Amino acid sequence: MLKNTFAAAGLACALALAAVPAHAAEKLTVLLDWYVNPDHAPLIVAKEKGLFEQHGLDVTLVPPADPSAPPRLVAAGQAEIAVSYQPSLYQSVAEGLPLARVGTLVSTPLTALVALKDGPVKTLADLKGKTVGFSVAGFEDALLGTMLTDAGLKPSDVTMINVNFALTPALMAGKVDAVIGAYRNFELTQIKLEGKEGVAFFPEEHGVPVFDELIYVAHKDKLRDPRLKKFLAAVEDATIYILNHPDEAWGVFVKANPKLDDELNRTAWTDTLRRFAHAPAALDSERYARFAEFMKEHKLIEKVEPVSTYAPVLP
Repeated sequence: MLKNTFAAAGLACALALAAVPAHAAEKLTVLLDWYVNPDHAPLIVAKEKGLFEQHGLDVTLVPPADPSAPPRLVAAGQAEIAVSYQPSLYQSVAEGLPLARVGTLVSTPLTALVALKDGPVKTLADLKGKTVGFSVAGFEDALLGTMLTDAGLKPSDVTMINVNFALTPALMAGKVDAVIGAYRNFELTQIKLEGKEGVAFFPEEHGVPVFDELIYVAHKDKLRDPRLKKFLAAVEDATIYILNHPDEAWGVFVKANPKLDDELNRTAWTDTLRRFAHAPAALDSERYARFAEFMKEHKLIEKVEPVSTYAPVLP
């Protein structure tokens, strides 16, 4: 009788434990910088393979209606993380936005100056007297001005033409002789698919300090939020998986985004893999300090703040 009583009690206990729900995953919203593309591979793979869940997170990825909005929305507390750009971070902080870099997505520049291989620009020196298309004034002016100086030219030696975001069409149509701000992992392939061949000149090889193309930013007053470290750990796991299993990872990516299963995105996938930050949380403070000086030199910010104010190590 006593044995049956213990058995019944044990069964009741087991049923009671089974009725207790597992600890719910913590919700986290990440605002992308642009529509989904291979630059976002670690984020997509982390979500689709359940790596965020393994770290206790329920992550929502949101492409922006306005690419300039995500950092401001994070600063306003409407999301936890935004994918942004290292150069933009300095300007956001200078404007008084309470933002800080918490990790890196793409750890090398992607932007470049691109011309047609059969066009008049064979070297940077050939830009003298030519037209250069651009999308965003300010930073792209600084990039081009530095590259021109490296080639012995002055900014006044070229004519800048705003082509909005139609960089490749403007170049292909002969409206400009070159474009600044083209992504080397996309535009070169796009040009090739349209029957031409492009040539790229890389800013970091012509006087521009190396910078992170894509970073993660969060509200500077919320850096103790444990979800941030969990997020970065999951993204690191996804990045290592992508590097170890690029074909399988591509399958995961296009299963989630079937409209991207084309030659442009397949090539961009391969061209982007080696540029992902292997350790997203790692920070090279001197690198960020050097680029701050570059930003100030080109009057994009008025003063250089200590790196710890906008790119701290997470507590």
